[in-house]
Amino acid sequence: MKSLRLLFFSLLTFHFSLAQEFFSDPLAHTFSIVARDSITGEMGVAVQSHWFSVGSVVSWAEAGVGAIATQSFVNPALGQEGLELLKKGLPAQKVLDSLIGKDEGRDVRQLAIVDAQGRTAAWTGSKCIPEAGNITEENFSVQANLMLNSQVWPAMAKAFKETNGRLAERMIAALEAGQAAGGDIRGKQSAAILVVKATATGKLWEDREIDLRVEDNPEPIQELKRLLQVFRAYEYMNAGDLATEKKDMQTAMRDYRKAELLFPGNPEMKFWHAVTMVNNGMIREALPLFKEVFAADENWAILIPRLRKVGQLNCDDEIEAFILSQKTR
Repeated sequence: MKSLRLLFFSLLTFHFSLAQEFFSDPLAHTFSIVARDSITGEMGVAVQSHWFSVGSVVSWAEAGVGAIATQSFVNPALGQEGLELLKKGLPAQKVLDSLIGKDEGRDVRQLAIVDAQGRTAAWTGSKCIPEAGNITEENFSVQANLMLNSQVWPAMAKAFKETNGRLAERMIAALEAGQAAGGDIRGKQSAAILVVKATATGKLWEDREIDLRVEDNPEPIQELKRLLQVFRAYEYMNAGDLATEKKDMQTAMRDYRKAELLFPGNPEMKFWHAVTMVNNGMIREALPLFKEVFAADENWAILIPRLRKVGQLNCDDEIEAFILSQKTR
């Protein structure tokens, strides 16, 4: 009896080790798009899956180089190695051929590449779980596996081509179309978008224009879309600050207003907008904003003397008292 138990345990361990070896790569059954903006040259990846933190394994992009999505039974090395080959000047198809050619797990892989010239290539392995497929055209590729139906990736391609605007918004439109067509057969959980510049500066924090992730959410694409709008609002805030530094208050006020329209519920935008107004002598114009912010949370009023102390708010005692009086009016 003991020997039978040992035999059973040995067989169980053997089969577990085989399964562990086969499934050691992350699972990212998903739908995604890699794309390049033909006008700006920006490149990016957008993805959605019923899998936690899909963006951390699927999305790869580098400014001036290209963008890659590696999914299904993911081999993350394909992302990094693919970017290295693109940097050597290889076009998308040759990079894909090289990566897939030496990958023993190619039958369960799905891989898509767009390079800095807008050339694309994609691979859907023969053992990717149906429905699975891809469409590649100049400047973009859409791909999906484990979908509810085979209409997902065609719907994504159509939406991307028919949507106007900036690259990030067009890619999210493609995700929305894929979801509307059926999406992941398992449902929804995470989404991500990564956009890089057309030309590398050598500064990662500048080269990565957008890097947003929704790790676990019942409506990940809609949350990603909301986050992108917040991101755009802060772009306007930053532009307003820059205009203020240049003493271009007309442009600054326009950009601050756009920011607040995109993110109306954020008191911090209104607060710094008001501070900038005070620093430029627009005291009375700033008071309604301070009043609104203080009504939302009086802690903002505590910052007024602190900002004066470090030179971030330029006003005298009388104006400071006038500002602080807004919290009781």
